Amino acid sequence: MERTLWVIGCLILFALGVWGMYRGWMNRAARQAERIGELPPVPEDLGAQVLEPTTGLYLGSTMAPSWQDRIAVGDLGFRATAELTKFDRGILLERDGAATIWIPGESVTAIRTERGHAGKVMTEDGVLVIRWKLPTGTEIDTGFRGDDKTVYPAWAASMTKEDDR
Repeated sequence: MERTLWVIGCLILFALGVWGMYRGWMNRAARQAERIGELPPVPEDLGAQVLEPTTGLYLGSTMAPSWQDRIAVGDLGFRATAELTKFDRGILLERDGAATIWIPGESVTAIRTERGHAGKVMTEDGVLVIRWKLPTGTEIDTGFRGDDKTVYPAWAASMTKEDDR
């Protein structure tokens, strides 16, 4: 009987912990909602494709400049397999099981590689990070771990080419 009570007590404690984490995530989302606002819609005309699609894992988006301040609004904080493609007018991030993210070209302020993003730590230059400005004016970092990391220099160089225009 004593062992049963201990097991029930541990299960209740575990359930309270899960409930607390859920409430914390929801409170974080409520605090961030105004700063995030609505994401830009995907336009009908994306322009010419600039870089070939690359597959990988969307790691989440964080408030810039903190690589650990994960955004909890909508599904921006959830990891998903994804395909990243650069077009003349912006960057298309198509995620499996989550909404597609459109990053307008004029909103992108930097494309770089990092060691970690959204609580995920990799080897040096293991994550491609796109810093961009939302319509609300808030700057965020969107992290992507590509299956083929050899494409990262082309992505970083594509930002430099835009700056030269």
